[in-house]
Amino acid sequence: MDVDTPDQQLQQHDDQPAAAKSDESNQQIGNLVKALSIHTKDFTTLSTIQKFLVRHPEPLTPEQLEPLKITKEDFITALPKIQPTAKREGFATIPDVTWSSVGALGRIRVELHMAIVQPIKRPEIYEKVGITAPAGVLMWGPPGCGKTLLAKAVANESKANFISVKGPELLNKYVGESEKAVRKVFARARASVPCIIFFDELDALVPRRDTSLSEATSRVVNTLLTELDGLNERKGIFVIGATNRPDMIDSAMLRPGRLDKLLYVELPTAEERLEILKTLVALNKTPLDHSVNLEVVAHDEKCRNFSGADLSSLVKQAGTNALQRKIFTNIQDGVEDIKETDINDLARQTKV
Repeated sequence: MDVDTPDQQLQQHDDQPAAAKSDESNQQIGNLVKALSIHTKDFTTLSTIQKFLVRHPEPLTPEQLEPLKITKEDFITALPKIQPTAKREGFATIPDVTWSSVGALGRIRVELHMAIVQPIKRPEIYEKVGITAPAGVLMWGPPGCGKTLLAKAVANESKANFISVKGPELLNKYVGESEKAVRKVFARARASVPCIIFFDELDALVPRRDTSLSEATSRVVNTLLTELDGLNERKGIFVIGATNRPDMIDSAMLRPGRLDKLLYVELPTAEERLEILKTLVALNKTPLDHSVNLEVVAHDEKCRNFSGADLSSLVKQAGTNALQRKIFTNIQDGVEDIKETDINDLARQTKV
């Protein structure tokens, strides 16, 4: 008895009529759908295609496929979800911090709006008054006053590409690698204008040049100075630096054309502390008892010289104290049992 070889079987399958092939494919899809329905207990764990197959076990007819067309709205919807290849390395996602997340700091916000946000959104207005070169901004002040938070809010407001660089991360022990890393950051920014480069802890990257500075560090400083205001055009690239030690930054970095706008982010006043506390409570949805007066807290002498970070820590610690008093009452004895009613009561009447 003759037995067909695999090649002959494949040829016979190819010679089958199109209708027979279609029926066979439909049967395979039906078997797959049945298997999914039987073996899948949780429908939410299925992928989008699997859910579609379960909901529509029968194949779509040509009449159902006929009106299927890709419209302009489909492309517009897909655009924000596709990340260009040039932006898949070194770019930070646009932060979700908005101006509403920033308490107080009104004067600094206006300066940043005029120096960075508006030139990105409306460059033609600035060109009419002869302003073509992008501004460089150095924010300095005590730690915890919101310098990094402001940079994130600017990036979100302008919707520009955002590159965040921690000063020390560009430094490399091998000769020439640190300068290469600096040039790579600016080359990536030029390929994706408008772009904001945020240098945090800038004093670690461009310290003041003197006889005690090593040759490798001096080359890094020179490279960054050249990139900021050298032969290469910096059109569309906005630079923001942040530091709490401006005295350690090289003076050439602060001349006009580089980081020419210095913004001092100072400790908040009593009124600003109140605004920051209200912002923190609103953002975190912290439940407050009616007896809590944030104005009294903000004007308390113990809160004097508190930064924004200190106030945030104050709200968190108050919330922790409330949890320990209302929920984890016996935590010192190792009892971690909590009741659902306690959680509901906490949301309604917590005294922060």
